[in-house]
Amino acid sequence: MQEPFDRRAVRRHRDRAAATLARHDFLLREAVERLAERLSEGERHFSSALVLGAGGGLLRTAIAPFADSILEADLSLPMLGRQGVVASEELLPFAPAAFDLVVSALVLHWVNDLPGALVQIRRSLRPGGLFLGTMLGGETLRELRAALLTGEAEARGGASPRVAPFADVRDAGSLLQRVGFERSVADFDTVRVTYADPAQLMTELRGMGETNALAERRRTFTPRATLAASAEAYREQFADSDGRVRATFQLLTLTGWAAPPRTPPEAPAGERPPAARVPRRLQQG
Repeated sequence: MQEPFDRRAVRRHRDRAAATLARHDFLLREAVERLAERLSEGERHFSSALVLGAGGGLLRTAIAPFADSILEADLSLPMLGRQGVVASEELLPFAPAAFDLVVSALVLHWVNDLPGALVQIRRSLRPGGLFLGTMLGGETLRELRAALLTGEAEARGGASPRVAPFADVRDAGSLLQRVGFERSVADFDTVRVTYADPAQLMTELRGMGETNALAERRRTFTPRATLAASAEAYREQFADSDGRVRATFQLLTLTGWAAPPRTPPEAPAGERPPAARVPRRLQQG
């Protein structure tokens, strides 16, 4: 069975976007702000944190007040800058229980095995550690998806996959529980933006590193006729009265805790707990 995403393409897109990310990081800033708000509400300080998805250092800076030490990891070396670990979210190179906080912003929607990635995140947490992550949800770019389907069908008589199948909030919540997180919560915020035209939206997505990385995408350049038909469909279906086109981004926020350390049950009143067994070689007498 073919994996849904071309991870080499994901890395290339992030590499390319790194140099100009600051001009297209509004959505990343929204995601980071929400994660920082969750941490501030918890009023807890962490000794060691892992940031998955460096994003130009935005998330590292946002969580700095809540953690003593922070390590960044990213699939893309240019996104990391001068420090951090180049690593895939699908294969984390960290020892079990290495961190008491793991945060992630806008990278997990590009992994082929989300359950497996979440299992690795949970294993990297110390008992009682916290995972906070934001990823794109199922309503993201619904307008663009519809316009591309219409335009390609009109111009070429068929359609190829062009927008990633993002996760649903209910599925995300169930998944957190399935992989072993406790007190897990999945919720979402909707961010709506307008652009002068569909071409400006496509430029923005390229600048974010969020262009098509589906494994089954067409590998040839999109014909002008298809682009023109898609742009026209976008304007017809999703333009406001001033002519600007709408775009929807759904931010899913995932929260989960690693199980706390187990404590032995208390002995019933009037009973003494059994004496600890001493290895024979250490007994005296």
